[in-house]
This record gives sequence, structure tokens and C-alpha cells, in this order.
Amino acid sequence: MASSSSAETRFSDDDHLALELTVRDPDSPASDKAASAPAIASDEIIPLLIQNQRPRFNIFSSSHTRRKPREQVFKVTETEISPVTQFSSWVWSGSRYSGLLCMALSSTLYLIMELLSNTFSVQPIPLFETAFLRCTIISILSYLWLKRIGQPIFGPAHARKFLVSRALVGSLSLFSFIFSIQMLPLSQAIVLSFVNPVMASIAARVFLHEKLKITDIGGLACSFFGVLFIFGPTLTVQVGSEGKNENLKGNHHIYAVLLGLFSSITGGISYCLIKAAAKASEQPLITVFSFGLVACPAAAICMFTLESFVLPAFETLISMIVLGLLAFCAEVLLARGLQLEKISKATNVLYIEVVLSQLWILGTGKAASPGLFSRLVGCLLILISVSYTIYMGPAKDTE
Repeated sequence: MASSSSAETRFSDDDHLALELTVRDPDSPASDKAASAPAIASDEIIPLLIQNQRPRFNIFSSSHTRRKPREQVFKVTETEISPVTQFSSWVWSGSRYSGLLCMALSSTLYLIMELLSNTFSVQPIPLFETAFLRCTIISILSYLWLKRIGQPIFGPAHARKFLVSRALVGSLSLFSFIFSIQMLPLSQAIVLSFVNPVMASIAARVFLHEKLKITDIGGLACSFFGVLFIFGPTLTVQVGSEGKNENLKGNHHIYAVLLGLFSSITGGISYCLIKAAAKASEQPLITVFSFGLVACPAAAICMFTLESFVLPAFETLISMIVLGLLAFCAEVLLARGLQLEKISKATNVLYIEVVLSQLWILGTGKAASPGLFSRLVGCLLILISVSYTIYMGPAKDTE
């Protein structure tokens, strides 16, 4: 060969591997005189640096090994993710039971709202004023969240018909429920509101063509009968004493019951529209924002035209803001649960709110002894129905 090359591998003091490649021509005499001769022929290559001045290129120039940075990054990411964040991610989309879990958490938040409003109610506030403040908080938080994640606030064009329908029907259901709860006793209004899951399952069969199995019908019937067992004794007492209430005389009571049923029917249709809009837009938060966008000005009109405005005190305002934040979280979880899960299964989980409220009443010793047995039977029926729904799971519905 005319030329030969030698590769020298050296280890520096700091344990770095240095690889130096030197090209030599043993047959050329100019290679020995390159350091001393000032100039040679033009066709010869003259080195610019002598041997001891040549820069050494270290291909392993990093001062750490490769395994160490990966271990450090992995440890940092582990410490940065909190258990609350991991649990939220798991509930939102990390499990095949995420739809049912979202519905259960939504029901739990509604129960917490009820307990807080009963415990810390320092000033009576009209219902439409309360609805206006909650819808305002829901609208603001939904708008900020959508802007933060970079989603269009009005959703994609093909989903806007579902969003508008959901906002209108949901607002109609809310306002009819407020009117009915002002005219009916509380237990009757609660029983009528829990007709909502049954109406939602029927509406899903008609509009969304969801298959309604015998087990789904049996679960909803079992849960609703549990509600009747729980509130049955209270209903008989209130119906017997309704003659003393002028608002419930004659046709007024029938109109109030029909209004409550209308609220349940429109609420069931609203659940179907939430599912359709969330699936079309691939973002359940947009359904919450569309509802607040319509319900907020409508509640303001009803607040100033049908009721007298009451200026809340500072403590009352703080409690109303906290309840509005909880209502926002509950609405988002409800929309997510309806997006992921079959409506008949998702709405059946909503009955868990009744069981938790009765357990709270029994735990605090506020339950009346004559209706204790019927309350326990009702809670048992609901627990059996909800447990069977969770046990069957969403995997049985995939075809």
C-alpha cells in the first residue's frame, strides 16, 4: 500500500475515551521534513499544524455516561407527578371503567354540594339568583379551560347543532325543575328528578339507537324502586298534609307534578344530546360551555323579572362561589361519563347519590325510626343495581 494509517486510542485522566486518527505516508520523504521546511512544491500538501499542535477530537465529549441522564430524567418525572394527578388521569381516561367512575364522582360532588348548602346556608337566596351565579362560574371556567388547551370555544362546525340543542334543552330542563321545586314538597321533587335516568335511557334508545337490554331495564327499575322505598313514607305524609298548603290545592299540584315530569323528560333528552355533542366534538367541556352560554342570560332574565334580587353577604357569596366551582367539576365529569359510557349504565350510577345521602343521614342520627326499615331496603336495592352495573362493566357492551 502507498499509505498506511494508524489509530491511537488514548484514555485521558478524567476517564474520557479519546480517539485520534493520524494518516502517514511512509514512502514520501517530505513527511519527515514537513515541520522544518518553510515551503515545498505546490502539488504537495503542507500541514498547517505540527504534530503536537493538532487538535484532538473526542467523540465521547459528554462528561457523564449515557445511563445517568436517563435515570435522572426518570426520577424527576416521577417526583413531579403527584398522586392526585395520577388518580385524575386514571379516572379521566386511564381505565375501561372511566365512564362509570366519572359518573360516580359527579354524583358524589352533587351530594357534597347539597351537604354544604344545608350546613353553611347563612342567608336565603332565590333559586334563579343561585342558578345565575353558578351558570356564570361554569361559563367563565369553561371558557378559560378551552382557551388554555387551544380548543375552539364554539366547537367544530359539524357538532354545533348538537351543542345548540343541548344548551336549549338543558336550560329548559333546569328552569322547569326550579319552577317545580318551588311548588312541590322537596321529597316529591327529588323523586321526579330521579325519573331522569329512565327517560334518558328511553331517549337514547329512540334517538341514539342504543340497545336497551333486559339487564339495563332491570337495573334502572331496581334503582328507581329503591328511591320509592326511601322517600315513600315522606311522600305519604306530605300528600296527606297538602291540603294545608295553598300552593298545592286543586290543579296547582297537578301542574307542578307535570312540570316536574317535563323537567325529567327534557333532562333525559339533554343527556343524549350531551353524549352526541361530546362525541362529535371530541371534547366534553364544550358541552358545558354551550350550556352556560345559554343558561346564564336566561337565568338573569328570570332573576330580575320573576324574583326580587337579594344582595348576598360576604360569607354567603363565598359559599355560593365554592358551590359554583363544585358544580363546574360535576358537570364536566358528567359530560365525560356520558361521552364514554352507554347512557343506561351511566345514568344508573347517578342513583348512588341517594345512597350516600341516606348513609350520611343515618350516620348523623337524623333518620326517623318509623321509616328506617324502608330506607335500608331502598339503599340495598340501589346498591345491588349499581354494583351489578359496575360488575358487568363496559366491556360487555362492545360488539
